[in-house]
Amino acid sequence: MANVLLEFKAAAGDSEPQNRPVLFVGQLSNLQQVSWTQTKGKLQPVVNKETWQSALSALNPNPTDSCPLYLSYAAIAALPSRVSRHNSPSSAHFLTRLVRTCLPGGPSRCIVMVCERTEVFASACAIARAFPLFSRRSGASRRADSKVVTVEFITVGQDNGPLDLATLECLSNAAEGVRLAARIVDTPCNEMNTDHFLEEIKAVGAELGITPTIIRGEELKQRGFGGIYGVGKAAEHPPALAVLSHTPEGATQTIAWVGKGIVYDTGGLSIKGKVSATTMPGMKRDCGGAAAILGAFKATIKQGFKDNLHAVFCLAENAIGPKATRPDDIHTLYSGKTVEINNTDAEGRLVLSDGVVYASKDLSADIILDMATLTGAQGISTGKYHAAVMTNSEQWEAACVRAGRNSGDLAHPLVYCPELHFSEFTSAVADMKNSVADRENAQSSCAGLFIGSHLGFDWPGVWVHVDIASPVHAGERATGFGVALLLALFGQASEDPMLNMVSPLGAADIRPDQMERDCKRRRLV
Repeated sequence: MANVLLEFKAAAGDSEPQNRPVLFVGQLSNLQQVSWTQTKGKLQPVVNKETWQSALSALNPNPTDSCPLYLSYAAIAALPSRVSRHNSPSSAHFLTRLVRTCLPGGPSRCIVMVCERTEVFASACAIARAFPLFSRRSGASRRADSKVVTVEFITVGQDNGPLDLATLECLSNAAEGVRLAARIVDTPCNEMNTDHFLEEIKAVGAELGITPTIIRGEELKQRGFGGIYGVGKAAEHPPALAVLSHTPEGATQTIAWVGKGIVYDTGGLSIKGKVSATTMPGMKRDCGGAAAILGAFKATIKQGFKDNLHAVFCLAENAIGPKATRPDDIHTLYSGKTVEINNTDAEGRLVLSDGVVYASKDLSADIILDMATLTGAQGISTGKYHAAVMTNSEQWEAACVRAGRNSGDLAHPLVYCPELHFSEFTSAVADMKNSVADRENAQSSCAGLFIGSHLGFDWPGVWVHVDIASPVHAGERATGFGVALLLALFGQASEDPMLNMVSPLGAADIRPDQMERDCKRRRLV
């Protein structure tokens, strides 16, 4: 998969299956709307109309099903016929699985995706997840030639014409962002330490014509970033705060995306679990929030973003050494608040707290979204497929859920109730502790509240916290989760028609009683 070139085309062209294996995939009701004229060029002469119709009749998705059309060269696969209200209509997770399991092999292959136009974006991102870029298998390094997978969409229902070039470019950039994020998350820390992550940021900046702002090492300490510095000071490669800024003329609001970039998390001196051999592997994924923000930033700027957008990366390795933070140490964060450390494995909230306050104080952001692989409890709270969302805005909570359904990166709300939960962080000697007193009391919510408390619970802007600890990976592979969610959630600020379409709410959805509210809040929700 690592050497796959993914292409999106309005028409993939005709070819016999032996020369270019093909997979047709979609909901059964959608596949049944496709005429033989639309498919025969990719199947003849080895598959005829009767075989195609027989295969359609044989499909019985429960929840999915597939049927070979010709040996191992052509197949058809059906997505679930129905989904629940907490799933994406695109059945994105099932689509990724079907592509991985049913797409025939070969150096040049074709996927024909049959869906409604409103599901095109989520489907493209789901297909991208099936082709991870990172591999260190010795055989992969010897294969110089790239394999090509061409994706063609056949749209059914309303607005069922072919995709235009602008839409195809949007899909290509979104897929590239998903695969970039997944590659970074899959890469182990010996190849993706803070130095390497900064190089990834610089590379994206160079492509977009943006020079990143970087605050690093001892400068973090001198400037008051006690959270990032305290977490990363024991590592060989120093911690950093890096910022990519897009500031177009005519912008009317400022948005900041803040990503947790812990390139490896040993847990610090509060080392991972009683049996670290089973609880520590996989901690290379703790940079998933920062990786998603980098991939999404690259894609959304390429598609034309109309407002100020800052991507803030909080990078550190939570290592063990003579300089490591000890339980009982007290750090002063960028907010000026003091934090008594009672668990060095609750480090993500420390770096993010510095990041969101920087976004507010130094970047004057109106809307701040932080994204992180923050808590193991997230998977217990909202499961393996749904990110956990906490926000100070009811409208943005609803928008996140809708953006998740529209993009395939599913999201579900956490309880937001600081007056009941924030007392978990009470300290006798500092403004707060960094870990809860009662681990059975809404851990994921409390972790998010810790970050929000440094902005202040009376902060007038919009703050959104997205915990992606579980959906950032599926098994041993990264998913690139978060890229599609961000692109959809902020689609109304994009110049791209496809991102506008998948955006959760447009102007028509604004209630009359909202018209007097701050337009900065109204624009995107």
